Amino acid sequence: MRISSETSKILSKEHENILKVVDVLESEIGKLRDKSIDADFFKKVIDFIRNYVDKFHHSKEEDILFKEFNKCAEEGRVHCNPVEQMLVEHDEGRKNLKLMKSGLNYGDKDKLIEGANGYIVLIREHIFKEDNILYPMADEALNDKTQKNMLEKFKKINTEKRKEVERFEKFVKEVGG
Repeated sequence: MRISSETSKILSKEHENILKVVDVLESEIGKLRDKSIDADFFKKVIDFIRNYVDKFHHSKEEDILFKEFNKCAEEGRVHCNPVEQMLVEHDEGRKNLKLMKSGLNYGDKDKLIEGANGYIVLIREHIFKEDNILYPMADEALNDKTQKNMLEKFKKINTEKRKEVERFEKFVKEVGG
């Protein structure tokens, strides 16, 4: 199975931005034992995760895609439903973000490193599951009318949050090339 719908392509493209920032985060965390905390960098990463990843990207999944996929599951149109696990992982990511923020606020490198490393491992595995399992399943299970409706909702969100998204995309380019 592969990603075929426009909605899944949009979400997967957002994953690419997330992974670019995660790669840079991993590099910075690797250097952190031998240097002081770059508070400005970590504040920007935390802002990116909180607002781009969670409030922008995850909200599209949770409020639109997952709800539609759950309807398919309730109707027996899919053989399994990974949505509950995806929600658990979203919550786990929020916990890691909270740990990172606490580490940054208190200048606690160990806490910052623990939260960042937990987030890095989690989000990479999570994105792999969505891109390779959930999105292709959704593309197959959701009918054209539902896909079109979801795409309209995605476009509306993208328009409403355009300036904020542009700011985060600029950050991705600055740190991740």
